[in-house]
Amino acid sequence: QVQLVESGGGLVQAGGSLRLSCVASGRAFSSYAMGWFRQAPGKEREFVATINWSGGSTYYADSVKGRFTISRDNAKNTVYLQMNSLKPEETAVYYCAARTDYRSSTGANDYDYWGQGTQVTVSS
Repeated sequence: QVQLVESGGGLVQAGGSLRLSCVASGRAFSSYAMGWFRQAPGKEREFVATINWSGGSTYYADSVKGRFTISRDNAKNTVYLQMNSLKPEETAVYYCAARTDYRSSTGANDYDYWGQGTQVTVSS
């Protein structure tokens, strides 16, 4: 069983930045692909970014490309999401997810473990 704990959410003005962190329990973190998803009120959960086991491959939703950066530190069992130039429409609960496969994926159904989420609110 893998437990994921997100942190770093909060209130930020439009154009501002936040860095989310997700710490995973267990010894197998370095073999897992990781992803970030978000869900706004009344909307479906959507893919944001994913990273493979080594950090050598990343992929982003078109809406965040060039502004968000996903990274990982396998020595710390941690994955990060640096978010710059935030927009009010990106207000959502952001979830970290782990996939028991070394290959990254954009599909929520491909992930086996989920964190509890962290709220990000972007004011206009």
